[in-house]
Amino acid sequence: MSAVDILEMVAMLGMAILALISSIFYGLYSLLYSMVPKKFRVKDIKGQVVLVTGGGSGIGRLLCLKLARKGARVVTWDVNKAGNEETMSQVTAAGGQCYIYTVDLCDRHAVYAAAAKVKQEVGKVDILINNAGIVTGKNFLEAPDELVQKTFDVNILSHFWTTKAFLGDMMASNKGHVVTIASVAGLAGVNKLADYCASKFAAVGFDESLRLELKVGGYTGVKTTAICPYYINTGMFEGVKSKLIPILSPEYVSDEIVDAILLDYYDLVLPRFCRYLILLKYFLPNRLLMVFGEMSGITCSMNDFVGRKKDN
Repeated sequence: MSAVDILEMVAMLGMAILALISSIFYGLYSLLYSMVPKKFRVKDIKGQVVLVTGGGSGIGRLLCLKLARKGARVVTWDVNKAGNEETMSQVTAAGGQCYIYTVDLCDRHAVYAAAAKVKQEVGKVDILINNAGIVTGKNFLEAPDELVQKTFDVNILSHFWTTKAFLGDMMASNKGHVVTIASVAGLAGVNKLADYCASKFAAVGFDESLRLELKVGGYTGVKTTAICPYYINTGMFEGVKSKLIPILSPEYVSDEIVDAILLDYYDLVLPRFCRYLILLKYFLPNRLLMVFGEMSGITCSMNDFVGRKKDN
């Protein structure tokens, strides 16, 4: 063995030891930090501008209401004007500030134009929550091309346009937060959700890549968070049945999302034990996974899917 080989082995051993020590240190740090009561760890967002896409109904509306109660100045974007107006009515009735814009997120030019108006009329956006989402819920060959395209336009491509519109200001001040509402379906494939899963996998990848890019660039004050919930009882997945994993209530999910934002979580999987269920796909044989999926009802959860018949 040459001297160069020995030096390479020593270097690799040193890096392995350093990685182990770092893992232990950060693991202990995270454990101790988690023991500190939340009220001492949350950040203050009073007076900050929070923009929520899809704020005219469901989780988006609840986030607007809850963040306004925290003192934020809420901006809601939605293609549904009536839903947006109802959100503003509820926020203002509760004593909060709310600004509404009717925006088609599928049109990047409309997104950039609306962003310019927000900056002029409301101010710099401090927290961007990419929440808007749609679902087709059909077998792959039965999903119309235009709906597949729209799924990607709303569920992921709009994230690029909104984030491009507001990230520059966050980077300039080294302060801000980009929140991506993805899904557990962005971590594991689901029957009859090929387009939805693909768009949500993309959303998770978008968040991870953006976070790394910001860190490498030295923008440590700009945070990102990926939210991955299971089915939520908002009407969007009406008809879905689940045996093993409970369908989540909108109140619970919105409360958890607000906490994740205020605590600067990197990610949030709901319910939390799903994080460990997802790991099974990396360790169990595929045939065993299929048996587990059939027994738990996961593989047929979309069989009676109806979806949202009208906006809430």
